[in-house]
Amino acid sequence: MGAAVEKRERLGIETMTVQVPWKAILWFSIPLFIGSLFQQIYSMADAVIVGRLVGVKELAGVGATGAMSFLVLGFATGITSGFSVVIAQRAGAEDREQIRISVAACCWLCIAVTVVMTILSVAGADFLLRIMNTPDDIFRYASGYIRIIFGGLGASIYYNMIAGILRAVGDSRTPLYFLIFSSVFNVVLDIAAVLVFHGGVEGASFATVISQLISAFLCHWYAGRKYPGIWPEKRHWSASLSQGWRHLRIGLPMALQFSVTAVGIMILQAYLNGFGSVVIAGYTAAGKVENLVTQPFTTLAAAMEVYCGQNYGAGRPDRIRKGISSSLKMGGVAAAGMLVLNVVFGRQMIQIFLESYDSAIVEYGYIYLVIIGAFSMVLCMLQIVRSSLQGMGEALVPMAGGVIELAARWAGCICLLPFGYAGICFSTPLAWVLALTLLLVYYKKLGRETKC
Repeated sequence: MGAAVEKRERLGIETMTVQVPWKAILWFSIPLFIGSLFQQIYSMADAVIVGRLVGVKELAGVGATGAMSFLVLGFATGITSGFSVVIAQRAGAEDREQIRISVAACCWLCIAVTVVMTILSVAGADFLLRIMNTPDDIFRYASGYIRIIFGGLGASIYYNMIAGILRAVGDSRTPLYFLIFSSVFNVVLDIAAVLVFHGGVEGASFATVISQLISAFLCHWYAGRKYPGIWPEKRHWSASLSQGWRHLRIGLPMALQFSVTAVGIMILQAYLNGFGSVVIAGYTAAGKVENLVTQPFTTLAAAMEVYCGQNYGAGRPDRIRKGISSSLKMGGVAAAGMLVLNVVFGRQMIQIFLESYDSAIVEYGYIYLVIIGAFSMVLCMLQIVRSSLQGMGEALVPMAGGVIELAARWAGCICLLPFGYAGICFSTPLAWVLALTLLLVYYKKLGRETKC
């Protein structure tokens, strides 16, 4: 008994499989939440510094790449998250040998994904910008920025892989420490690249890549010293080659779910691009605010992915059910806070990204923030239920939800275009509602079969 407890503590899984569910989720979420806020500094730093120190067109250029960035980086994040689900399930089962094999398989697969995705994304960047109707006056800024981000894709995958492994075994703190360091470092590099070296949008993107690579390297080095028992030895590397499909079976649908959602956002962005650079700038600034105020949802979703994975591996469906209920209650509080922030302080938050006050840009952004604020609880439920299902290894249905989001955004843009910019904005919550409906129906069915 004592050896089992010592083993759980060494792997960092004690609170996720034993502690009261709401406490386990909350304490695991707090470092994730802080880390998510700092992670937003990466993209926000580029937007703020470019918007204030370079110009509005350059800001619009960076903003025009948002959907493309989500397409590629979202795929990378999804596939590494899928790999970590397998590790979390094995951590819940306290199978240390299989954890090491999974870590080795994760490394092999991430190397292959990095090579293929870097080549494809850099080669196809300008093509994607063209089909998204990127205005000519911001095209060169968008192209210069996103090609460097895609060229440094390996840094993002490296960090997400290490962070995912650590979170899978219950450590949400270690990635936070190095994320804070690299976020601050990124701001310093951004300012130096723009003001000292006059690098413009390209300098800002180089700073982002370099900062993330340093974060990944330091996190890996420290984790190797802190958790020597989870890293593979020579025998695990060869054994992992036969387990590639086990990880891809969960990782690929999760990656595709991210990317399918991103395609929907790209379609929306293409419609928005037709309204001109002022609308793009307003929507870009609002999108940065959205990423910030929705972090509680993202954090709870990431925590539920690990929580459900570990408890699924431990054979505790009762804890999964209680955990989902607890996380939805916490998310409801966060959703109410998001609505208040968006409605009351939306204009002030958008102003952060602008060098000088522009009422047109601010109002376009504010319209979007009010619309999504009204549907904040829908987004919260969608993220929590989707990640919970993914943690249990149910990757195909969440991916189907992503397909529904894509179709709904596209149909919404077509049908609501006569209502102008506001109509396009409404296509986003429409997509959330339809995707959530599918996931809730499936979760209810799964609950009857497994008691989850």
